[in-house]
Formats: sequence, structure tokens, C-alpha cells
Amino acid sequence: VTLMNYTAPMVTLPQTAAALHTPLSGQAWLLNGTPLGLAALLLVAGSLADDYGRRRIFLTGTLALGLTTALGALATSTWQFTLARIAQGAASAALLASGLALIVHAFPSPRGRLHATGVWGAFVSGGIAAGPLVAAALPDWRVGYGVLAALAVLLAALGTRTLTESRAPRGGRPDILGALTFGTALTALIAALTLGRDGWLRAPVGLLLAAAVLLLGAFVAVERRSRTPMIDLALLRRPRFLSSSAGGLFTGLAVIAPFSYLPAVVQQAMHLSPLATAGLLLLWSGLSFTVALQVKRLPGRIPPRGQLALGFALHMAAVLTMLGAIGAGSWTRLLPGLVIGGVGSGLLNGALPLLAVDSVPRERAAMGSGAQQTLRYIGSSAGVALTIALATADHDLAHGTDIA
Repeated sequence: VTLMNYTAPMVTLPQTAAALHTPLSGQAWLLNGTPLGLAALLLVAGSLADDYGRRRIFLTGTLALGLTTALGALATSTWQFTLARIAQGAASAALLASGLALIVHAFPSPRGRLHATGVWGAFVSGGIAAGPLVAAALPDWRVGYGVLAALAVLLAALGTRTLTESRAPRGGRPDILGALTFGTALTALIAALTLGRDGWLRAPVGLLLAAAVLLLGAFVAVERRSRTPMIDLALLRRPRFLSSSAGGLFTGLAVIAPFSYLPAVVQQAMHLSPLATAGLLLLWSGLSFTVALQVKRLPGRIPPRGQLALGFALHMAAVLTMLGAIGAGSWTRLLPGLVIGGVGSGLLNGALPLLAVDSVPRERAAMGSGAQQTLRYIGSSAGVALTIALATADHDLAHGTDIA
């Protein structure tokens, strides 16, 4: 449900931008609202889930997701829609951070955890596949958001009956100051990358990048002094944690970001309908779902870090095969890349959840999940802004897309 909300705007971006009178330079915000909220609050959500109850945070986040998605359907301007999407991201952070921790608690054995995290990763891919299809199949993008809001409320009702509470209290207060410094640093970075489309050497871009660096330094200082930090900086000395974090960051930057903007490019350059575009994207995300379900069979033969390396190598090959397809106006030239990329994405989505929870102590599972996913959505937010800036800076959309 979370990833359906995340990916729904991918195929409705042209219609949403037209309805909200969003200029080309502002379209990055329509896609970036949810990953911005996710990245800013996943670590806080993980800490809150561990301290105050994972079931409680999960159900609160689910209800909030239903409400904020409905508000997105009612938005009449770009800033209203963007704020609703950021709020959706904050609610989604509660689901993603607490959900994986609930699974780890429910499946304590290594074999059970391997199977359960594999299924969880597969349904991440499933949500990516289903979101654009649901949004494109309905007559209006606002109706699509209404349906997604109803699904979130239904999930909350199911959760009250099926989930059991678990927690790992640390004592202390939530790291609100850490969340504020981290969230504003990320916002400054995304704003700089969005404005960079009109010139990277302009003063506003430089000032925003400098602000992002300073705020990130302030965040590190806050975390060093906090009794209950959003992220335990000592974890950065663990190679497995670094692998998990880097895997999340580059999955967002190099995988999620370009494939988030590709549907809009396809519709604009090849004049495909939203439903046809969603069907094309389904080849990538559907294969990702299928492969991720099978990844649980691999750790005995290929370790998770090996799966990450193979997944990224396949995605690199996939993107290279797509060069020139937009300029040629041929959607069939995208097919090999979508197939190869789907397999690579499935390997990544299957391996990353297990690596996230195995790279930290068991009682800190929500923090491990939140840290990796935070970096995934930092990469996604920055990657979307950068992709759009590169693709649209050139008057030739096909050439700009090839550069991106």
C-alpha cells in the first residue's frame, strides 16, 4: 500500500501537473514529496517504534496515510499537493520502519526471517507494480488517490486484528532536534538540485548546497550528544551496515529515480496513454516482484552483498540498452532494458531487507530498517531532482534523457 502511494504519480504526472498548473521546473516536487517525507522521518519512526510499540506506530501511520492521501486528492495547487505528499511520506515512514521490525519479531529464527524478509521485499516490488496500474486504470488521478486512501484505512482495520505488539525500549525522548536538522538538510539539497536545472553556478543553488552541508554537520553533532539518537553513529564502523546503507542509497539514486521519471518521458515523447505506460512499466516491476520472491533461495549460494553487486551490474546493463530509445520513438527498444532491469531490481529488493536487519543487533531492527530505507529515499529524492534537471535542461528531451 505504501509503495502504491509512492509510485502512483509516475504515470499521472502529466495530468496532475496540468490540473495543478505546475511548471516544468516544479514537477520534481510532485514526485519528490513522498520520498522527502520518508527520508526525513524513517529514522525517527524506527526509534519511536522500538520505544513505544511497533504495532502502535504501524496502525497510527496507516490511518495517517489514508487521511493524507485523501487530502492529496483534494489539492488544488502545487504547494498543497506537495505538502500532502510530504505528509504521506511521513505516514509511510511509520509503516515501513515498524513493519519490517514487526516481521523480525514474528519470525525470530534465521530461516523464518530469511523467508519473511524475502516476501516483504517482493511486496515492495509488487506495490511499485500495482500503483501505476491502479492510477492509470481509473478515470481521474483524484479518484485514484481516493481508492488508495480507502486501501490504507482497510489495512488499518486488518492490522488491529492480526498484529501483536512488540518493542525494545531504550528510555529517553524521541530525537526531534535530529529529525529537524536532518529534514531541513535534505529539503535544502533537493531544492538545490531542482533549481540546478536553470544553472548550477547560480547563487541560490550554491547557498542551498552550503546550507545542506552545514545542516548535515549539525545533525551529526546532535546525534553524537543525544542519549537516544535517531541513528547510532557507531554502526557506521560495521561493514555489513555500510553495505546495507550504500545499497539503499544507490538503489534510490540509480534505480528508483530514473524509472520514476521514465513514464512521464514515454508519455510525452511517444504519446502512449497512462494505461499503456503503466503496462510497459509493469514489465520491469512485475519481474522485480517475481525475482524478489525467489531471492530467499539464494543466500546459501550467493551472499546478500553479492546479490547487491549483481543487481547493480544488471541495472547498469539495463540503462545502457535504453540509450537512444526515446530519440528513436520506439517503445520496443525499451523492452530489453526493462527485462534486465526488472531482474536486477528484484535481486536488490530481495537482498536489502535481510541485510538491513542482519546488520544491526536484533533489538535495533527498526533502526536498521529505518537507516537503510532513509538512504534509499534520500537517493530517490536527489535522483529524481537530478534526473529531471538533466533531462529537461536540453531543449531536446530525447538527448537530455540519454544524458540523465
